[in-house]
Amino acid sequence: MIVRWSLDEVPDVLREVGIERPFLVASPRWEAPVDVAGRWSEIPSDRARVDAAADGLLAIGGGSAIDTAKWLSATTGLPLVSVPTTYSGAEWTHFFGVRDRGRRMRGGGGGSHNAGIVYDVSLTLDMPREVTGGTALNALAHSAEALYVRGRDPGADPIALESAELISSSLPRVLEDGHDVDARSELLRGAARAGEALGRSGLALGHAMAQVIGGTYGLPHGALNAICLPPGLRFNAEFVPPALLDGRAAGRAEELARLAGFTTLGALGVPEDDLLALAQSIAQRPGALANPRPASPQDILGLLRSIY
Repeated sequence: MIVRWSLDEVPDVLREVGIERPFLVASPRWEAPVDVAGRWSEIPSDRARVDAAADGLLAIGGGSAIDTAKWLSATTGLPLVSVPTTYSGAEWTHFFGVRDRGRRMRGGGGGSHNAGIVYDVSLTLDMPREVTGGTALNALAHSAEALYVRGRDPGADPIALESAELISSSLPRVLEDGHDVDARSELLRGAARAGEALGRSGLALGHAMAQVIGGTYGLPHGALNAICLPPGLRFNAEFVPPALLDGRAAGRAEELARLAGFTTLGALGVPEDDLLALAQSIAQRPGALANPRPASPQDILGLLRSIY
């Protein structure tokens, strides 16, 4: 994967991966720094299409834009260069979720042809507080779960530990002052490292919980990860490395979630009567099946009740 750290690098990265006529996938607020062969601006979307003249994809935005582009990449075979504007980490993985305009899950899969990533801290400075906190805590979940998911790459462990420390130390400063460039830069580097660890190792139970609940009700993925990570860490306590956040990973994750304004599933409007059905769906998700400690629907129901 080609990784660069300035928006000015986009033309060179496109050239390096062989894209001459990029098709832009981005919400209307973002413009490409290069000429494009066309664009898709409905984000998220379960009906996106690529202009036939395009020979590659350029995604600018958060996880929803990048997932939409990854879906198009998988279905067309076109290479993809991503320019993330949040801390979602979607730019590092080949799997994706397809959501409709109401943000409800309509499918998913894998097989995108990720070719390059370009980061630029300037694109994050005006990110709203809620999006900042949610996507940063999503990144923290990437680094945490990469350390204990079954089948993980042990070589990615130092990357995951480094990213968790960067996120933990920089997020409070960013939440206090969103235009603190140094803090934003540190947070973006932490999220990038978390995304790399995610891409090399994978996801576990906390993400499975967030995916099912967010996809069912059209709720933000970051907010759900912020709420679901602490119980996931507690459930997997025997597998969490002591080096993760100085041995207090679950408590620190909960502190950061509350600092960012995320508290309970009930506060997000999740119906309490749905918890059992949600638990049953979560138990079948790949992340739950890859969890180091087996999680039954009843186990998961208890976790959901603990954060309701």
